[in-house]
Amino acid sequence: MEPTIVVHGGAWAVPDSLAEASVAGVKAAARDGFAILKIGGSALDAVELAERALEDDLAAFDAGCGAVLNTDGEVELDGKTLAAGAVSSVRNITHPVTLARAVMEKTDHIMLTDRGASQFAESIGITTVPTDALMTESERREWEHYKKYAHTCCQGHDTVGAVALDHRGNLACVTSTGGIRNKMVGRVGDTSIIVSGGYDDDQSGAVSCTGHGESIMKVTLARLILFNMELGKLARDAVDVSLAYMGERVQGGGGAIAIAPSGDWAARFTTQRMVWATAKGESLFYGLDPQDMFEEKLSK
Repeated sequence: MEPTIVVHGGAWAVPDSLAEASVAGVKAAARDGFAILKIGGSALDAVELAERALEDDLAAFDAGCGAVLNTDGEVELDGKTLAAGAVSSVRNITHPVTLARAVMEKTDHIMLTDRGASQFAESIGITTVPTDALMTESERREWEHYKKYAHTCCQGHDTVGAVALDHRGNLACVTSTGGIRNKMVGRVGDTSIIVSGGYDDDQSGAVSCTGHGESIMKVTLARLILFNMELGKLARDAVDVSLAYMGERVQGGGGAIAIAPSGDWAARFTTQRMVWATAKGESLFYGLDPQDMFEEKLSK
């Protein structure tokens, strides 16, 4: 089995001012995750490492430090790793993906939220930080600008995710997000909802989604994509038909990355842009605009 990892940095109207940093961020994350796969590491370890790199990338993404703020000017993060652990509405965790993995591996539950998630993090030694440590001055200024537009959606640089196939044939997916700017306090989007923001089945494939969370939840987008892959569609076609369905039924835009047990993979979107990167074999593929498929050799 040829190890493969695909990462995304969110489907939205990525401005030119963030384009270079966003592309560099997903390429670096894909390289980090692929380095684990190349030495025989697990798909789960690879996607967690890639996701942590994306969560730490303040220059391009907002799934950790620098996250968008809710109507009260607070950070609330969601994260998920399958199968299966999730956290939502956490305010003092730098890496929600690592906490979500701990929920999967160290508890009998699938999802923890808010205060309970923070208590669990402290009980197992995951470092918590003051909420203010996750805020940046630039995001504070954006929040001040947009707060007069109550519950305005789709502002901010959104969700990050990764899917991987390791040499044993195991699949894994992770997704984490800072949400949408000026969201209602307590709002939970698709990211931490299993079968919506992401899903993983070694017999079918692994998917990580991004876009308008409420639309994604209405059509359970990740599971819909895998359903189409189970019907025999290639990953690319399965993502395309599922995104088209979401657009037709609920007028929602978004994107997804997917990988099949065979190693067939896709990074597709219906928004203006989605930054993504794939590492496989000796090559790194990446893109930002529709139809992009750039390739460069991975350094040995």
